[in-house]
Amino acid sequence: MNVEEFRKAGYAAIDRICDHFTNLQSTPVKSSVTPGYLAQHIPSTPPQQGEKWEQILDDYSSFIVPGLTNWQHPSFFGFFPTACTFEGVIGDLLASSTSNPGFNWASSPACTELEVLMMDWAADLLGLHKDFFNSSGKGGGAIQVTASDSALIAVVAARSQYQRTHPEVPHEKLVVYTTTQTHSLGLKAGKVLGINVRAIEVEAADQYALRGHALRRALEEDTAKGKHPFILIATLGTTSSGALDNMVEIKDVAKDYPSLWIHVDAAWAGVALSCPEYRDKLYHAEINEMATSFCTNFHKWGLVNFDCSTLWVRDRTLLTEALDITPPFLRTKESDSGLVIDYRNWHLALGRRFRSLKLWFVLRSFGVEGFRNYIKRCISLNSSFQHKIAETSLLEIVTTPSLSLTVFRIPPSALSPSPTTSTSASASSSSASSLAITPEAREPTLETMNLVNQAFFSRLSSRNDILLTQTVLNGIFCVRFVVGSEQTTINDVYNAYEILVKEAEGAIEDWRAKNPVTLSQVGGTSKPTP
Repeated sequence: MNVEEFRKAGYAAIDRICDHFTNLQSTPVKSSVTPGYLAQHIPSTPPQQGEKWEQILDDYSSFIVPGLTNWQHPSFFGFFPTACTFEGVIGDLLASSTSNPGFNWASSPACTELEVLMMDWAADLLGLHKDFFNSSGKGGGAIQVTASDSALIAVVAARSQYQRTHPEVPHEKLVVYTTTQTHSLGLKAGKVLGINVRAIEVEAADQYALRGHALRRALEEDTAKGKHPFILIATLGTTSSGALDNMVEIKDVAKDYPSLWIHVDAAWAGVALSCPEYRDKLYHAEINEMATSFCTNFHKWGLVNFDCSTLWVRDRTLLTEALDITPPFLRTKESDSGLVIDYRNWHLALGRRFRSLKLWFVLRSFGVEGFRNYIKRCISLNSSFQHKIAETSLLEIVTTPSLSLTVFRIPPSALSPSPTTSTSASASSSSASSLAITPEAREPTLETMNLVNQAFFSRLSSRNDILLTQTVLNGIFCVRFVVGSEQTTINDVYNAYEILVKEAEGAIEDWRAKNPVTLSQVGGTSKPTP
């Protein structure tokens, strides 16, 4: 493909991207393809002769697009937000057109220097302590692939630091601390490095957040057994429930364990620190005071296309002392002078993508005000969803909503026999008051409620016009609803609510059909503590 052919092909590709987003509202959220579908359309071997570009692009539209889950769809409320802005698309396009490995300053000075500046821009946006700025000369930040990579890097650096100061401690005595709500990145880091990981139990009464007394007890128990705590992965906005680990209490405990590295994983919720009105709720002051490292993903709720996980450390030497490998062929006069950063020593790989370009484009195009307005709009839409949930007895919120995330389920009261007949179809949302528990009925067991909610979620999952995801909170099966798409409007939220009510009615009706007389499974309340 020559320059003019590329120009034509590029215009055609951009047109298809624009058409895709123009028609996104009327496109299914979920793909309806079955496993192995693509092998029916793509040969098992590459073509012997090159094919026409127009045909290749047509095949993309015909075979690839139908197999995509549309994470940017206005009715996508599952997993977590995944950013996709046109500014980010263009940034990625330009970055790929100047492909370079970015392993040191000399390989492409702009690649390194823009990242240095953008990490400071992002730190300023989030109000991070000046120690975390690259310009401080002490700490600094680098863009990683995902929060899992950031956590792994933090654990590697924390291990290196601890072993330098405690050379007598054997590897098998080291312990990484997470909670039962921490993302799998904690366990994965332990598995990769062969280090013990302890997941501390968290309680519904604490909104599934790590409390100081639980952390202190775990540290004391393990220390008494001769183990060596060296890093805690605290979470700001857990995936399952949006829990915010209690940083005030963690800070108090950490004072007694000065060798404990505190890594704050704020992959989803961290970007909300851009809004000053949410900073107290998000332990902004405590993070700035005690965190050794901090991570948030701009490719989730931060408008920057995947991948763009931002990791800051208070002391950059903690990274370079653990990760600096400089063979002769990578040495340059600029690096030897100490005047530049070689980012290969700030992460696990040698090469890296030019990710800072799309972060620059997004922050310049949206500005601080536009970025904050997007975050606040998502939170406001989730508040509207909570208000709708309050209008029906068919659904209940399981734990305190967190920013743009709400976790809910069908409550035990919704299974109570109707006052008029125990075999009637479920009431509509407008007559939900008829579902109140009768004196004769006892609440169903947790097992029963989980089965009903699993059936409810199965009904939701069979639809292609909406997408939500499931979770389990201390044994309670729940459904997650998180707002993040830039295209989601209040009408999309209301439409989602109507779908949820309809499918909840269907799940309840199915349960009643199998239990026509009274509740066959009884027991104590299974309602969680909000």
